[in-house]
Amino acid sequence: MTTRLLLVLKKWALPILVVYALALAVFSLIRLSDIPSLGFSFDDKIYHFVAYFIFTCIAYNFFRQTKLTQSLLIASVSVTIYGIIIEVLQLAMTTYRTLDVYDIIANTLGALVSALVLQFLNNSK
Repeated sequence: MTTRLLLVLKKWALPILVVYALALAVFSLIRLSDIPSLGFSFDDKIYHFVAYFIFTCIAYNFFRQTKLTQSLLIASVSVTIYGIIIEVLQLAMTTYRTLDVYDIIANTLGALVSALVLQFLNNSK
């Protein structure tokens, strides 16, 4: 990455994390329709996986800027807990959404795979 891009990512790490977390919460709690189909019966699980993969990358970028030694672990665990909280909120706050254990699994797998990829990338440097 260029130095300029790295500076932007460092400067905007917290706002990017907050905006992504809020957007994820909103899209998880509102009624969604006309979501594009990928042609699988488990499309929503793929969306969950990708969303939490990206979320973990964003969280890691923030925690890495804070110089926490276990930033990858903190990012992946935080994102996983966030996903569980969102699923509980879907049950508690909406009548059109339900708590889905498979969504939690997809979220967790997205966070874990992201952590593995980030760990691999860090080790290859």
